[in-house]
Parts: sequence; structure tokens; C-alpha cells
Amino acid sequence: MRRDIFADTRHVTCMRLADLVPSILPQGKRMGREWVAFNPTRSDRSLGSFRINLNSGAWADFATGDAGGDLISLASYLYGMSPFEAAQYVQKLAGVVNRPGIAGGSNF
Repeated sequence: MRRDIFADTRHVTCMRLADLVPSILPQGKRMGREWVAFNPTRSDRSLGSFRINLNSGAWADFATGDAGGDLISLASYLYGMSPFEAAQYVQKLAGVVNRPGIAGGSNF
């Protein structure tokens, strides 16, 4: 049975968002339960409008209206990847690629 790469990726990263988000956006800082960073997809000169919730993974750029619900959509947005490629990237970032039971790794 093939597992859902998107659900599996969300599951394995949900408890590690506070560790993973800063590695994707290292020029930011933690403010309460959010990571506030510069948006590298535009000329962003001040912190504040680009935020990622470290509990849920939801993110938004309040200056442009761009938003998403998890690290997969964030990686897709930042790096111009398809959702599938972004899920694989996030799995690799989290160190879970090729582990049994994780879609994109070995099937069972």
C-alpha cells in the first residue's frame, strides 16, 4: 500500500517546526510562537510581514497576501518547486527520506 507523501510529511514534521523553519529561513527570529523572517522572494527590508506559525506550520506574507498551511507549501513557494518536490525536500530536511513507512521512501 502506498502512503500519502503529503500527510506523512506533515506528520513527521509537525513536532519539529521550531527546528526546521529556521533552517529554511535562517535570517529570521522567533517571536512567541511565530518565526518572523524576510521574504526572500521579494525585496523585503524589514521583519514583520512574513510569518510562520511554529505550532501549525501555517505561513503568510501579509504584505503580498501569499499564504499557505504547512512547510510543504512554504518550500514550494520559496523555491518554485511542485508540491511533490517540496514534500520530498522537507522530508530530506527532516532526515526522514528512505525510512520505512514514509512515502517517498520505501513502500510497503
